[in-house]
Amino acid sequence: MIGQFISIEGIEGAGKSTQLAFIQRYLIEKGIKLVVTREPGGTDLGEQIRTLLLTPTETAMAVDTELLLMFAARAEHIEQVIKPALERGDWVLSDRFVDATFAYQGGGRGIDIQRISTLSDWALKGLQTDVTFLFDLPVELGQQRVINRNQGIDRFEQEKVDFFQRIRESYLSRAQHEPNRIKVIDASKSIVEIEQQLATLLDNLIIN
Repeated sequence: MIGQFISIEGIEGAGKSTQLAFIQRYLIEKGIKLVVTREPGGTDLGEQIRTLLLTPTETAMAVDTELLLMFAARAEHIEQVIKPALERGDWVLSDRFVDATFAYQGGGRGIDIQRISTLSDWALKGLQTDVTFLFDLPVELGQQRVINRNQGIDRFEQEKVDFFQRIRESYLSRAQHEPNRIKVIDASKSIVEIEQQLATLLDNLIIN
């Protein structure tokens, strides 16, 4: 039996960490054997690449370098974590997957979508999430939440508003084209309301 593959997506400040914790608790309470992971990261090599990608630097990273590092980490992640877990029949819950690359490097950085699609086909070899929860909210609200966290700002979080606006639009465009896979969650609602919506969607996934 093949397990289910879930990812969560959203711009900075969308509350992914809070909702990932809820999804993890909910599925475990339902008796689901779950592997929780993240991108970039999820493996020793992937975490090293994550540090390279997120650490602010004085010299800007070339956009092609950023894209290729993302897929290098993802290829390792798929082979070492995701595929083995699914083949065991476990479920996988990942904080971001390939939709993030189309949004951040495609929408945000302006890299040609066809180039990303080619890399995606090569690295994923047909693998895709069964469902992706896209936590959506206005960019300004997301940025205010990041500021309120009072934590260090990573290399992506220091980008300007228009960068995140392009990312949000890219995410929503993908959701519009793949409504069966990508479920849009209004992240500006209360935590209780979001959890209720997630519980319904997760129950449907478990049943089916």
